[in-house]
Amino acid sequence: MDHAETLTVKTQDNAPVDVAVKPSTKDSTNPFVAKPITPPSTPPNAENSQKDDIPQKPSDDSAAQSEKPKPRVDIPPTSTQVKTDPNYSAVPASTDGYQDTIAKGPTTTLPEPSLSTSISPATRLKHRIQTSDELIVCPGVYDGFSARIAMNVGFETLYMTGAGTTASKLGMADLGVASRNDMVQNADMIANLDPFENELIADMDTGYGGPITITQTVNQYIRANVAAFHIEDQVLTKRCGHLSGKKVVATDVYLSRVRAARAAIDHAQSDIVLIARTDANQQLGYDECITRLKAAREIGADVGLLEGFRSKEEAARCVKELAPWPLLLNIVENGHSPLITVEEAREMGFRIMIFSFAGLAPAFKAIHDAYEKLRTQGVTGIQGSGIGPKMLFDICGLGDAVRVDEEAGGEDYKGVS
Repeated sequence: MDHAETLTVKTQDNAPVDVAVKPSTKDSTNPFVAKPITPPSTPPNAENSQKDDIPQKPSDDSAAQSEKPKPRVDIPPTSTQVKTDPNYSAVPASTDGYQDTIAKGPTTTLPEPSLSTSISPATRLKHRIQTSDELIVCPGVYDGFSARIAMNVGFETLYMTGAGTTASKLGMADLGVASRNDMVQNADMIANLDPFENELIADMDTGYGGPITITQTVNQYIRANVAAFHIEDQVLTKRCGHLSGKKVVATDVYLSRVRAARAAIDHAQSDIVLIARTDANQQLGYDECITRLKAAREIGADVGLLEGFRSKEEAARCVKELAPWPLLLNIVENGHSPLITVEEAREMGFRIMIFSFAGLAPAFKAIHDAYEKLRTQGVTGIQGSGIGPKMLFDICGLGDAVRVDEEAGGEDYKGVS
């Protein structure tokens, strides 16, 4: 049975006062160090009360537990289990979910579909990268509407493009004018549209400063629920990776950015995936890119990204030279790199593939054509297409919003159609 311990403290007037402390969940070797509470084995259930959405301390009442049996959810083993189980190979990884490590294994999907509701987007994405050979294909999104469309189509992982954010949020070209606040705010909104089902990979440009600023930026991305980000070696006055005249910083400056990002992640005990990007191919050539990426890998980058391949052969060669390190491929149609299809990228061995302009370019064409038709013909051409307010709002979660209101007892939105 637990017993009270006495701790002597002093008040502001330096008078000693004894305070009783009951070590109800204390470590046996140190009564004042709390043991970690075991996470629940099941994800939050919408049919249960709100308290079921929060990990609860296990009850000692076995009878009460047997009254409401819950299905078991197998999640990857904890660090303690990995150490004692010879069937698992532990990968050092801090977490912002319930996992302490990710186990390497032959599976190509998450262990259980319901796992997505019990751990963070970062942990889910990192688990997919480490335990499968799948190619994760991500459409480029730039605002809430484009993200909703991608989710509605069925994409699980999205990519927030810096060029698209700059164009949509600021109405400007991608010349490094988007601030850290611009990027964090956009990423925060997109990442939290449905964090239980989707993961967001976000552009972090150069990190927006030196190691201190980069540390702050990484922490803000973690708090925003971003699953992964890439940080690059362009100068602060950067430009889109598919414009001419790019300049990169010295290797030691680039590595200081990666090192600062890695340290911030480890300090936060987060699983956010660190993607090291180099834009040096245009200015310094392919070999320098490989040298930089290898150095970034050595100091803790989880994934590599060589921006601006000059040929398909160069892309395939990069994967082989850096294998088995996961690589991300950025595809920008009509940009400076050749078009590589999803199937070609899969055969080469890339692990993540982003289509940065997959939303922005088609949106430009559709909006431009409708506006031009309105200017010249007096109509937009939308009439008869079936696209109306209700359809657009449905894509933006109208049904879920009404359901939440009604389940809470609200009556303001009954009959919305």
